[in-house]
Order: sequence, then structure tokens, then C-alpha cells
Amino acid sequence: MNGIVYVIRNSLQWKDAPKAYGPHKTLHNRFIRWSRLGVFDRIFGTLTEQADRSKRLMIDATHPKAHRIAASLLKKGLLPAISGEPKAV
Repeated sequence: MNGIVYVIRNSLQWKDAPKAYGPHKTLHNRFIRWSRLGVFDRIFGTLTEQADRSKRLMIDATHPKAHRIAASLLKKGLLPAISGEPKAV
């Protein structure tokens, strides 16, 4: 998980991940598999449910940047839709 967060937070390519996080191909495959299984959706869902019980909850989205091919991957169905909003045509 730390390797995935590190790569996304720093807007790196998978191959530029530090060796301490393991092989970059493993990080990438794990990210894709967990995305398709909805692991990240469940994590964020749990965090928002806990927001009612805690004084402060923050998910900072200022650092992650979408790669220029992200939009085309979503259109091709290779990435899961993030929200229930209808897809742009």
C-alpha cells in the first residue's frame, strides 16, 4: 500500500518507484487488481463513515495528478468509474 501511495502522491511512473517497495510491476499489478476489486472504494467509504465519529477527516487530492492517457483508459473501460455520474461522451 505504501508503494502505491508513494507513486501516486509524487506523480511518478511505476518504474520510478523506490526499490524498497518491491518490483514496480508488482506495485502496478496490485494497484490495478485492487482498483478493479473496489478496495480503494471500500477504504474511502469506511473513512467517510468514520468522519461522523471523529473531529476531523481530510483526504487531500492536491498531489495526485492524472496521466494524460487516464481519460482514454476510462473511456475504453480499463479503469473503473469513480462515481455514479454518467460518463461524458
